[in-house]
Amino acid sequence: MEDKVFIITGASAGIGEATAKRAAEAGYRVVLAARSERKLEQLAEELGSRRTLAVACDVSDWSSQQQMVRRTLECFGRIDAVFANAGFSKGSSFIDGIDKPEEWKEMVLVNVYGAFATARLTLPELVKTSGHFLLTGSVVGHVTSIRNFYSATKWAVTGMAHAIRNEMAGKGVRVTLVEPGVVDTPFWDNLQKPGTPELHPDDIARAVMFALNQPPHVDVNDILIRPAGQPH
Repeated sequence: MEDKVFIITGASAGIGEATAKRAAEAGYRVVLAARSERKLEQLAEELGSRRTLAVACDVSDWSSQQQMVRRTLECFGRIDAVFANAGFSKGSSFIDGIDKPEEWKEMVLVNVYGAFATARLTLPELVKTSGHFLLTGSVVGHVTSIRNFYSATKWAVTGMAHAIRNEMAGKGVRVTLVEPGVVDTPFWDNLQKPGTPELHPDDIARAVMFALNQPPHVDVNDILIRPAGQPH
């Protein structure tokens, strides 16, 4: 793995941070992308700044993602794996609560457009290296949920993963959709009831590494992972 390069969006905390640590342990050179430059720099220092690159990136902005890809290629010369992990939820209902149209718009731009832009900008490079593209979906992109609008964005990611896989058939790029249940991260603050079963970020990171570590002829398409005791 010593020469392979792995881009992770949403890398400053939670699943992204845990995956970055696992990837660095496995020998990947890791590109850490997120909005919080300070957190990224701290993580890069922890992982070893010579084998990591911290890039402040807003995935909802095309030019910001272009810069992320450009800096990756300038620094490391190649891209072997990409984890489109950035996302957030406000649990917006279609009927209840306060109208927050700008918040809803941002959720679509980050969760859906952001993942699409990551794919569009990195897949040509992954074709060159017979690489691997991974996306963070959700259990609520697999079943219906009371967190309706967020759930809708994750259903979009599910469809995107299947569409990308179809388009990459015959091009040597593997595609994996990771669909976590409730995870003990700030993402879920105020969204779950006390006592709700939770996964740890490292549980998802290990699932990502499981998919990455399969032989080249094995493509793990979907990983649906819930904490024990989560009913749906």
